[in-house]
Amino acid sequence: MRANKLREIWKAGGAAVNGWLAIPNSFAAETMAHQGWDTLTVDMQHGVADYQAMVTMLQAVSTTSTVPVVRVPWLEPGVLMRTLDAGAYAVICPMVNTREDAQKLVSWTHYAPQGTRSFGPVRALLYSGADYPDHANSTIVTFAMIETAQALDNLDDILSVEGLDAVYIGPSDLSLSLGCKPAMDDLEPKVAQAVEHILARAKAHGVVAGIHNTSPKTALARIGKGFQFVTVSSDARLMAAGAQAVMAKMNAGRAGGRA
Repeated sequence: MRANKLREIWKAGGAAVNGWLAIPNSFAAETMAHQGWDTLTVDMQHGVADYQAMVTMLQAVSTTSTVPVVRVPWLEPGVLMRTLDAGAYAVICPMVNTREDAQKLVSWTHYAPQGTRSFGPVRALLYSGADYPDHANSTIVTFAMIETAQALDNLDDILSVEGLDAVYIGPSDLSLSLGCKPAMDDLEPKVAQAVEHILARAKAHGVVAGIHNTSPKTALARIGKGFQFVTVSSDARLMAAGAQAVMAKMNAGRAGGRA
């Protein structure tokens, strides 16, 4: 079975740099994949990709060594299993708030006897190899998103669920849940403290911690603190930023020509 480079990075003590795919287009995904990201995440929760678009995006990412990841819309068995069948090597699940939620997530992403995932890896066999069924449980990475006050209250119970590989902090939802303004980089003190707490408890349980960022500066600082999975930006944001920079130069040049 094809090795999961994400697990290899973590085993070596490193941190994975993740890009975000919000645009439901295989060429956009392929272009992003060829820029050297460790992982790329197709966002089916807040991006505009549906299942069919997601499959084509995974195929595009597969033209490179970048690890294909998917954030599913919700904690629901059908979409989790179909996402893995399509060849995702990691899944990020939103709003995991209790131990029971985490147990369901692990169960639905693992074959028996560890879980209850139904068998039918139609594209996963093509991407991973014929022995996928033998090694999927130990290769696929399962992330639970920690992004509510309820999840904070149940944090140790969630982190102690066997088979949960990592947690992923959604700073904006966590901020809202704690009564603060949504933010990703410059967090209010209450939220920043919660983030530090999640990181510390994840380390104590031997679970990898990841977090969403909007700048390399913040991502690098968080790697320095011990985060091993950092999202830096999305295809949509990068496209907008690049276009904005070009237009700023053009407008400045046209204004200078009129002076």
